[in-house]
Amino acid sequence: MGQPESREHRASEQSELPPGQRLQRGWPVTHYGPVPKFKPDRWEFRVFGATADGEKHCWNHQEFSVLPFTSIVADLHCVTKFSMIGAEWGGVLARTVLELAPPAPNVTHVMVWAEYGFSSNLRLSDFASDRTLFATHKGGELLTAEHGFPLRLVVPHLYAWKGPKWVRGVEYMTADRRGFWEERGYHNIGDPWSEQRYSYQEEPGDGPEL
Repeated sequence: MGQPESREHRASEQSELPPGQRLQRGWPVTHYGPVPKFKPDRWEFRVFGATADGEKHCWNHQEFSVLPFTSIVADLHCVTKFSMIGAEWGGVLARTVLELAPPAPNVTHVMVWAEYGFSSNLRLSDFASDRTLFATHKGGELLTAEHGFPLRLVVPHLYAWKGPKWVRGVEYMTADRRGFWEERGYHNIGDPWSEQRYSYQEEPGDGPEL
């Protein structure tokens, strides 16, 4: 999916870490459930829900592969308390998807859907960040299957569970609802700088209205 530009990684310093995090050398494999088998002839990326035109938008693997490619250097902070600093990611900006398949004016949140029905909810403002990326590459190389190939979401300013592996689509929503881990006790927003790890830490307005 495109060719990434080479970039110099910025220095890794302990002072750059959010509270409670430790610097990680290398990239551990962490996920729930089995690694799905990629079948390019059956793979499809969908945008659905409250789209501006009311239609579902779809790209097959070849079509998604030729969307504009962007490289960013960004950190990854896992809720299990390791942080990987200054990684180079390559892929398609979430903003590109928003431009190609605009949401309706009243959309406030998105649900990012992945293989096996896994999901993660995000505020539209977090999804629309100019550093939120549907990654296909890390360090100039294609992602491995264990790390999310062919597509994973990277949201550098939130904990890594907010960026699912093996992404298959995005649902536009006019009201918030919790995703897979959020339903199981994780914080609805997941800001690592505020240590928003668990739902019991939520303040009024952080989660969906009951």
